[in-house]
Amino acid sequence: MAKVKVKQEEALSIKFSHQMAPGDQRTFDLYFYLPTEMGIGSHTLDEEEYYHSGILGRRSYYSKGLHLPLVQSRFISLNKRTMEEFRLYLNLFAYQFAVAIETDGKELRQKSDASEFYLALDELCDVVVQLLKKFRRNEPSDPKWKSYFEHADNYLSWFCEQQLLKILAHSPRSSDFSEVKDKALDLCRSENYYREQVCKYNSMQTQQDANRISNKMLLLRRLIQQGVVLKEELKPLGIGLKKFVTGLATGLVMLVVSALIIKAQGFFNGLTLTLVLTLAVIYGFREIFKEDFRNAMWRFIQRGRPRWSRILRDTSTQAIVAKQLVWLEFMRSQDIPDTVSEIMKHRNSQNKVDSTVLHYRIATKVANKPFEAGYSEIQEQVNFSLVPFARHLERGKAKIYKESDGNISNESVERRYQVNLVAVLRDGKQQPEYARFKVTMNRSSIVEITESKLPDNIQPFTSEADSNLHEETQVVDHHQVEP
Repeated sequence: MAKVKVKQEEALSIKFSHQMAPGDQRTFDLYFYLPTEMGIGSHTLDEEEYYHSGILGRRSYYSKGLHLPLVQSRFISLNKRTMEEFRLYLNLFAYQFAVAIETDGKELRQKSDASEFYLALDELCDVVVQLLKKFRRNEPSDPKWKSYFEHADNYLSWFCEQQLLKILAHSPRSSDFSEVKDKALDLCRSENYYREQVCKYNSMQTQQDANRISNKMLLLRRLIQQGVVLKEELKPLGIGLKKFVTGLATGLVMLVVSALIIKAQGFFNGLTLTLVLTLAVIYGFREIFKEDFRNAMWRFIQRGRPRWSRILRDTSTQAIVAKQLVWLEFMRSQDIPDTVSEIMKHRNSQNKVDSTVLHYRIATKVANKPFEAGYSEIQEQVNFSLVPFARHLERGKAKIYKESDGNISNESVERRYQVNLVAVLRDGKQQPEYARFKVTMNRSSIVEITESKLPDNIQPFTSEADSNLHEETQVVDHHQVEP
């Protein structure tokens, strides 16, 4: 199995995902080599702003043996479980089911070939029907447990309907697959009828108000995430140090200003207009250079230090599951590790362009104790949005001219950029492992993500680079459903 999976998530985003077990200590580094011609650097992109707006992470429990916990025979006997165990397995199934449908929907919407699109849509409809049927077959009779089941059932029914409608809204136009389209629409209508007429989960006012139904389903989604998605406590580091640097920079600037003022007073006799103008110039230069001096000092002192710390807690027990440190900074060429530089030297000569390096690191220490029953690993998924990068790119203005039988035609071409990405993975005290990816992008989307070969003397880690495959689809793979 791949240690790290890399894929295109949206038109301009990349997702990295990996799993960690109890006691693991893992450091994961990403070096984004951004061509200088893209115009991206510390002067145009603020690292802290990009971290909060362009990097989205999700950490949750993960278990390979519990893809479909409620439809597997060992979990059907409800009387042998406690309330907490029932909620744990129920939430795990509902969460994995929702993530799988959402991920499959994103994959389907990226398909442009009609036959491929509708074949995958037909299979997805069969899987959804099968899983919902098996899920509802195990509805508990105890009223205390039934309410939890109804919340999950209501949400999954609505979410499946919404995802299928969203897929159909982006479907390729074709009259050859009307049966598949009608099949998906019938499934949406049947789920709506089941939800509103058979079970009466939602009031008439809620059904008719898009805002109310959306907010209610958002609340139900949070309920099914209880005990599965880990609670995150993010804390910025170096706040006290930054205040100290600010004070020190102000003090040093004032020391220079005071010396200049004393020298100016000694040079001019008495309070004259010339002295006043000189003092004004001194104070003006102080305001101009004070911020630059402070920022330069702060960047020098902060270089190589972690920017944030994160604590991951179990939402049910509030126990600490893992602790993380996060780095994000533009690096100088002399600070880049030698192995990473060696990897980049093996590029083709036409690809060796000047680059600015944005470094992201996350160091994780997982608690050395077993997780909640049924969980064997935690999964971390991190999405990097390239939208802030694309804002700086130029639109394609060039044209290619062609001649055919004396007729000249032209075709507009897009401007493409290649971002090199070096990933470094270190588990505990083991030797680091490496991978390099080439991300070809334009102003509107990622064109291609490919993994490049490393030099023979550098150890690669098992990775998967695919812009179309999603690991979560195995959750709803009908081949894994027990009869």
